[in-house]
Amino acid sequence: MSFVIALYYTAIIAWALSYFVFSFDLRWGDDPGGFLMGDFLHVADAPGIGGSLVLGVAVPLAIIWLAAIAVLTMGVRKGVERVNVIAIPLLAVTFSALVIRALLLPGAADGVNAFFTPDWEVLSDPGVWIAAYGQIFFSLSIAFGIMITYASYRRRRANLTGPGLVVAFANSSFELLAGVGVFATLGFLAHQEGVGVGDLEGLTGIGLSFVTFPAILSQMPGGALFGALFFASLTLAGFTSLVSILQVTSAAVQEKFGVAPRRAALGVGIVSAVLSIALFSTTTGLYVLDVADHFTNNIGVVASAVIMSVATVWVLRRGGELRAHLDTVSTIRVGWPWLAAVGVVVPGVLGYMLVTVVITLARDGYDTYPTWFVVTCGWALLAAMIAFAGVTTAVRWRVPADAVTPWPAIEDLKERA
Repeated sequence: MSFVIALYYTAIIAWALSYFVFSFDLRWGDDPGGFLMGDFLHVADAPGIGGSLVLGVAVPLAIIWLAAIAVLTMGVRKGVERVNVIAIPLLAVTFSALVIRALLLPGAADGVNAFFTPDWEVLSDPGVWIAAYGQIFFSLSIAFGIMITYASYRRRRANLTGPGLVVAFANSSFELLAGVGVFATLGFLAHQEGVGVGDLEGLTGIGLSFVTFPAILSQMPGGALFGALFFASLTLAGFTSLVSILQVTSAAVQEKFGVAPRRAALGVGIVSAVLSIALFSTTTGLYVLDVADHFTNNIGVVASAVIMSVATVWVLRRGGELRAHLDTVSTIRVGWPWLAAVGVVVPGVLGYMLVTVVITLARDGYDTYPTWFVVTCGWALLAAMIAFAGVTTAVRWRVPADAVTPWPAIEDLKERA
């Protein structure tokens, strides 16, 4: 999943980089939707695979891939860690300035009020919940290998629950900050058009970032500077996430096959870049991206969480051992409530929602796409990921897992469990 996500996620970062440049002269003019689909992406009239190459998309996409490969080849400490240490504080400062500016716009209060006013009726829709879980899993980088990979670089006796809570609350706090900024800006647009925030169009998917926001920038004072800040933040946030996603695949190749870190990074990066540019810098790239993202994020990531929870707690019976380990090495003890959440609540609630969404997709298809296209870019993609996972799991590790001596010892943990 990490490999597939990196292919299309990089395309969105490349779009954000392009729009950072476009912001300085508000190049999209009075028709942001037409500019995105026509002048920029040159989207084909019908879904397909392998359309004509769009040079204006391919060039920034290649730039992002070159930067990502460079970071990967420098390693975790000199590459990934340094990028995060620099980019994340810069992102926080940049986006905070953007939020402050948004709150000073006319109508901002209406947007913020809409953001914090819940619509209780939609909570009965499993699709809303599955999308929310897919989003938070992606945002927190769980259920598709990132946290497992990063955990492998920590000291054996490292505190786990404390930093885990810091990461979770910091992430959610930034998302609240982002939500305030986004909805304050939407409130301005609603104020300008004389409608309610809920009546605005293009509030989901790429429409929000690349159509609605440019439309707002064209109408607001200082729109060029505001746009540069917004798309710079989007590019920084996306790039730090991309590096984490790619590190999963690179580390897996290194450790599974005994490949040198730099060689693995180059191999994974080059193969990914070629596939990404071939698929997502064409006139049909947007269609492929939309379907691949929906199936990978809303089904693949959530299914991964359910399968891992069931396998760990009920099949392998290792939940008690993991709980004991957390309680032994961490400052905050998780106790049995954590085990109940991981073993019962997560697979029960998510499993039900996942089955509901899968049935709906199988019966009704996805959006207005033709069946053959959904099968090819959605269901077949999921099947390919499962098959690839099975094959690579069957391959023997270069260094067997039982060669590692755990701390605390498993026998001690079983007693605690």
